[in-house]
Amino acid sequence: MLLFTVSTLLLFFSGSGLALQIQCYQCEEMTHDCSTPEFIVNCTVNVQDMCQKEVLVKDDGIHYRKSCASSGACLIASSGYQQFCTGKLNSVCITCCNTPLCNGPRQRKRPQPSAAIALNMPQLPVFLLHIVLLLSSTLC
Repeated sequence: MLLFTVSTLLLFFSGSGLALQIQCYQCEEMTHDCSTPEFIVNCTVNVQDMCQKEVLVKDDGIHYRKSCASSGACLIASSGYQQFCTGKLNSVCITCCNTPLCNGPRQRKRPQPSAAIALNMPQLPVFLLHIVLLLSSTLC
């Protein structure tokens, strides 16, 4: 019975969509913001965990590059170009974010998160720790 319980829990967690995938806008050197549905892509699961947005100010106007990115690469790029983010000609601004479609247009006002949503989202590491402790106590 214990083996059945453990295997059921493992099957539940492996099939419950716990893999981390994010959606981002993706475009190269566009002169418009490219934040429309045809530019939405699914990023590589558990590899590309952030969205990246580059805003370049050139002679002919503002250009946008948007893509999926790994957190390490995006954060290094954004910090490396921070000194060039002036808003003037030849300016390059790189930003990183980790929520779905966050490299799109700026939201005017952020809605306050609902308490119900916060309560319904279990903290996965803590939840798994409780299960491991429960199982180990029943095995001993």
